[in-house]
Amino acid sequence: MIETYSAGETYELGKKIGEQAKAGEIYTLIGDLGVGKTVLTQGLAAGLGIAEPICSPTFTIIQIYEEGRLPFYHFDVYRIGDVEEMEEVGYEDYFYGEGVCLIEWANLIEEILPENCRRITIEKDLSKGYDYRRITLS
Repeated sequence: MIETYSAGETYELGKKIGEQAKAGEIYTLIGDLGVGKTVLTQGLAAGLGIAEPICSPTFTIIQIYEEGRLPFYHFDVYRIGDVEEMEEVGYEDYFYGEGVCLIEWANLIEEILPENCRRITIEKDLSKGYDYRRITLS
């Protein structure tokens, strides 16, 4: 468990994860709205060497970034109706490819996730401050 006290610290944690990420890894990212998932994702992308702006692909399900040291596949499945929509975007090509996947709201597609995902959970605790985050990696 890691504690961060600002968006900058959450970003830096994401950057460290991105710097250490290996081809074929899948990260699942769980947390409520406004908890900092996009900030952590932006850091992870920076750690992969991606310079272009990262935003959540809420309406497209996936954004693909190929200019880093590894391809980065950023999924946001918040608005997904059912797992068949994941099949329509060809998720298996990304999950079992040579890039790094990050899936926001991954709990909504639990049944198709591979066993070896790296799970990241972000939680707020307002008693410790507005910008405090408890980040669990497993």
